[in-house]
Amino acid sequence: VVTRDDVEESLKEVWQYVKNEEQLLKDLHSQIEEVDQKFLVKKAERDYWLEYKNVGSKIDAEKIMKLEKDIKRVKDDHHRTAEYYRNTLKAAKEEKDRLIEEHMKLCKEEAPEKAVRYLDKNSRREIVENEWLKEEVKVYQKQVSDLKASIQLLEEENISLVTKLIDSRLQHLRV
Repeated sequence: VVTRDDVEESLKEVWQYVKNEEQLLKDLHSQIEEVDQKFLVKKAERDYWLEYKNVGSKIDAEKIMKLEKDIKRVKDDHHRTAEYYRNTLKAAKEEKDRLIEEHMKLCKEEAPEKAVRYLDKNSRREIVENEWLKEEVKVYQKQVSDLKASIQLLEEENISLVTKLIDSRLQHLRV
């Protein structure tokens, strides 16, 4: 039996953990949006400089190449960052699920112990006696299996003795 306080406490812990994870997710989304904004700014610069290049300016061709490299680098950074945050989010969700599962397992394991604490003396004594009886049953079952094995051996010995006796009588009859 799990008390209402235990359940409420567990739910509060889970709720706080989920709230923290949601905040982390919001932060990750805002960072991704910032990277997207940088990407759009760099792309706009690239478009401007490409147009300028096509008009015939050879002086700024080197700047255009640098900007294209920057755009490529920003794209790569964006992809790496997005992948990192996706993996981080996935790992965080898995960790959250694992922690919840462990907590639930722990609660299930502790529930009988907590329930026993709240029982009266007679009920606790009955539980102790029940455990003792289970142990006694195991002892008696072992004794029964030992006795069965002994009986089996004795029966086999009796069969061999009867066989020998019959064989010796057959030999006396032949004589």
